[in-house]
Amino acid sequence: MPLSRILRRTLALVLAFAVLVIALLLGPAYMLASQQVPLHANWQGADRSSSGLAPDPDEMREAVVQVYAARTFEWRGAFGVHTWIATKAEGASRYRVYQVLSWRRPTVETGYALPDRQWYGNPPTLLAEIRGDKAARAIREIERVVPDYPDPDRYRIWPGPNSNTFVAWVVRQVPELSVDFPPNAIGKDYLPGRIMAQTPTQTGYQLSLGGLFGVMLAWDEGFELDVLGLTVGFDWQSPALKLPGIGRVGMAQPTGSQSQKAVEQDMP
Repeated sequence: MPLSRILRRTLALVLAFAVLVIALLLGPAYMLASQQVPLHANWQGADRSSSGLAPDPDEMREAVVQVYAARTFEWRGAFGVHTWIATKAEGASRYRVYQVLSWRRPTVETGYALPDRQWYGNPPTLLAEIRGDKAARAIREIERVVPDYPDPDRYRIWPGPNSNTFVAWVVRQVPELSVDFPPNAIGKDYLPGRIMAQTPTQTGYQLSLGGLFGVMLAWDEGFELDVLGLTVGFDWQSPALKLPGIGRVGMAQPTGSQSQKAVEQDMP
């Protein structure tokens, strides 16, 4: 093959890759330009109060498991969200929170805390919730698998392992949990020690090469393409586009839809 043709093809590939990267960054750029994400905030004075999404443990005797997501702090919130798990055992008077924090070693933090508090000024969204006997079984499994998280001493904001990697990993280990993570949960597709796994809703499968490139096809999540850790795709259950930074564009995903089905199934 002539050298000139090789050079033209190489240049075309480089230009195509550059266009792809620019397209992927349009969502985060929009979030910053529209000032939907604060660029200058004081984390020490940021709101960490309850959002009121968690049942009052004084009024709720049955077991509860919830999964939350909230925009990350400052400019990072233009790209993604932070996720965590909150549990309340049957008859317990407080919640235990499971999450990964970048400034800790080991990174995994478990302790009693407000389950639904603002993430440094950013309101949380309830991704999933289960109650009753199913939640009690899930809590036992969560407590069993969390110590086995394979990357407790590593944290990499992009493409993982990070807080979303941890929560997605735990969800995959717990049959009672089914979570459709938002597309801007960067790190959710990083599969520690693997290149293929069931999706977090357990309704399909995904392939991921170190969280940088991957593909997902599932009944609940729909289709997702992971490029450089950023997700594009579409959801056919609740029709919507999935875009980097922005998240879902289209029909709103029912809050805790998977969990509500689980609650109803556990009811006598």
